[in-house]
Amino acid sequence: MARRRDESSSPAAECSLEAGSREMSEPWKGALGCVGVALLFLMTIGVLYWQVAERPEPAWLLKGQLSGLVWHSKRSVLALRSVLGEQSFALIQPRHLPLSGHTLLTNRCWYNQSLLCSSWDGVSELQILLEPINQSLAECYRVEWTPRHCQVALKDCFSMDNVSWYGGGSMHSQYWPINNADIDSQPFIISNLQDTPTGYGSVLERYFLGSTGVAVQIHPEVPLHIGIESKKWLCLGVPPNAEMVPLRYTMCVSDNLTAVHQQVGRMIPVALPDTDILQLPFWRLQKAADIIAKLEHNARSLSNKLKQHQLGDGVLDLTEQYTQLLLAEEHSATDSTGKTLIPHRRYLNLHQLRLCITLSPYISIDSNQFQTILQEGRENFWISLPATSHSSQVPFVMKWRGTFVVKLNLSNEEARDWFVAQAHRLHRRLDVKYITLEGGEGRPNINGFQHHSWQLSSDEYITQFTLLAEKLGNTTIISTATQTAHIPVFVRMAPRQSDWSYAGLKGVIPTVLHYSLLGYSFFIPDAVGGSLTKGFLADEELFIRWLQIVTFLPVMAFSTPPWVFGENWIVNVTQMCIQRHQSFVVPLIRKQAVELASLGHPVFRPLWWVSPDDPKTLTIDDEFLIGDEVLVAPVTAPGRVHRDIYLPGSSYQWKDVSTAQVFDGGTLLQDYPVPLTDVPVFVRQDSGDSQQTAS
Repeated sequence: MARRRDESSSPAAECSLEAGSREMSEPWKGALGCVGVALLFLMTIGVLYWQVAERPEPAWLLKGQLSGLVWHSKRSVLALRSVLGEQSFALIQPRHLPLSGHTLLTNRCWYNQSLLCSSWDGVSELQILLEPINQSLAECYRVEWTPRHCQVALKDCFSMDNVSWYGGGSMHSQYWPINNADIDSQPFIISNLQDTPTGYGSVLERYFLGSTGVAVQIHPEVPLHIGIESKKWLCLGVPPNAEMVPLRYTMCVSDNLTAVHQQVGRMIPVALPDTDILQLPFWRLQKAADIIAKLEHNARSLSNKLKQHQLGDGVLDLTEQYTQLLLAEEHSATDSTGKTLIPHRRYLNLHQLRLCITLSPYISIDSNQFQTILQEGRENFWISLPATSHSSQVPFVMKWRGTFVVKLNLSNEEARDWFVAQAHRLHRRLDVKYITLEGGEGRPNINGFQHHSWQLSSDEYITQFTLLAEKLGNTTIISTATQTAHIPVFVRMAPRQSDWSYAGLKGVIPTVLHYSLLGYSFFIPDAVGGSLTKGFLADEELFIRWLQIVTFLPVMAFSTPPWVFGENWIVNVTQMCIQRHQSFVVPLIRKQAVELASLGHPVFRPLWWVSPDDPKTLTIDDEFLIGDEVLVAPVTAPGRVHRDIYLPGSSYQWKDVSTAQVFDGGTLLQDYPVPLTDVPVFVRQDSGDSQQTAS
């Protein structure tokens, strides 16, 4: 019966019991929640304590104030790490060591806290010296690998994983950073990219900069090979050699990449080139001529066209072919005493024009000059094949631009003086202010020849050729440069393709940043539209977009004149760009040149220069800064009238000079309107200068 009474209990009673149960369970739920939170808090504290206090200290091989070296035996990788946290400055993989299994590294100089030395039987020896921090505030390690026998190929590869790398040599397709390049390991010397597009180009330094705040400088005496494995490794190497030359380099670290470059990689010139050249556009004389009369006619015709289209004064850029015509006439009219028989008024038509002549170290074997020098017994003026017991020294004949030539022997002081005297003679006769020296690069492919002539087996020839430019004055232009950023000359950029690729327009800004980073802020860009096209450029859009970039560079150079398109608006845009360059850009560059001369800071700068800790700035290759004041963001892709623009520096404000709108730094402007006739330019604003803020 009791059971029946339970079964017949009212619904109200059941609801009352359930309500009581819920009331009883709520405090327990709250208590359990508090316990969970407490456990989570204790676990967090435990993890942090382990990381700070209990985590084992890395096995430092060398340890400085900012950084230290750790060896990972499983991966056979040397890590350059921060002593204050997990930051890795660089991971280096020695490829010449055995990579299978555990590769042990034992420090035999453990008693010296600033020296690491180790060896691997039959392979190599390693020494790393931690240098004391000097006034530069950068911490540096001098690394030296020495082979144990002549068959060992030394190679250290720096990881590109999470590191953007800059510097080194210019390339056919120029990237910024260089991570996207893919170049087989090869001698790290300047080559002619038209002949060897997979090589290294006209401006080259043994200096690399990593976005983690690391800089690498390779010793100048190392017979260096460099290879870039796209997005993976940057490799430094020394091939097997009988002399067993070591691989020597120095790596330095600092707070960020801007700081380490300012402390380690900056180049302060001894003097600046003549900046009057900045005001004058260069116009390449295109029409062929085989006699002086045609040359004079073509030059006068181009000058008249420039005046007709109100394009102002400029410099007529004479090719080497034109210059050789003038030299040949000078030589043919010179008597036995060296006195010229040409009347003073002979070149009157040319004398009235601003000219730039072009000289190279080559001379045709068919020329009267070459024959005369041979007859005078001065064959040592030219690089020669080594003499043997059966033959005397013979000038080595090679090809240069389709002509059989010999090359000036720069180890001969008399030959150097003869070359400079030729340039000065033509300089005086034509009242020429600008001289371009080109053609220092290149090596003949003759087995064993390199062992007899240092001039063709290394970049020493280019360095010596540049020193001749220094003798000709600070209005000289060179086409190749290495280890000469301190010399007051202009550098002419290598010819580019007439297209939108990284070998064409897309590679112009990366090339500008590359030259400036290596210390060459005074350069003459390739002609608007590229100069590798045959004849005149036909792509109007490419011409305009290229013109807009060149407007903000040191010198404006043209190969295709704007009137050949038959469109008045293109001529008008060219006029406006030249005027903008002269009134706005030139004064800005001259102002930044003062900072270059005093501090070594480049005139043209990447966005990370003002915002080195912002990862967005590390790979932007279509914007650049002039000093810290002006940001230029051209269009570098066809058919675009909008583009994304990133404004660096969270503490900065940037004003669009066209619209007067002001934007905060650290802002991405998406689909920003850029009509064909416009280029976005932003001027840095101080906080008190802002009048209008746009989100």
